[in-house]
Amino acid sequence: MHIDYDGKVQTALRDVVKSVMSDVVKDGLDGDHHFYITFKTQQEGVEIPDHLTTEYPEEMTIVIQHKFWGLKVTDERLEVGLYFNRAPEMLYIPFVAITAFMDPSVQFALQFHDNLEDEDHDGLMDAETLEEAEAIIAAEEAKVQASAADDNSPAGEDKGGDNVVTLDFSRKK
Repeated sequence: MHIDYDGKVQTALRDVVKSVMSDVVKDGLDGDHHFYITFKTQQEGVEIPDHLTTEYPEEMTIVIQHKFWGLKVTDERLEVGLYFNRAPEMLYIPFVAITAFMDPSVQFALQFHDNLEDEDHDGLMDAETLEEAEAIIAAEEAKVQASAADDNSPAGEDKGGDNVVTLDFSRKK
């Protein structure tokens, strides 16, 4: 018998994302919390406008902060309304399509990988992976701050500290 620990851990951590988003549906988004959610645009079940698929043919990062509506969480996906170029759009994102979830206000990040069997890692996060996660958070924070400056809306502040969990497991063949 083979136990798929990697799959179980990924499922459990995706359940963390589902739980957090369910809390936001129920209680709202408090304080400086805001989320960057990166997902595969071509994943089965993803429903986004064609112009976004054209602009982001493989992967896209959205920001859940001030200007969102219609947030709904089911067992399989999240639904959210966001503005793109001042036009309202609904997005439907299955949890299995999510490749990263970040809350920069508390320096928390989860990263998911699909091609586990093709990679040769021991499952531990190394310094290079941590630096990559920190770079992603910094780049996304810069985008939000630039967007906030354009929209005259506040962006999240860096509170310091690192809480990054990266899933980068592989099976030894």
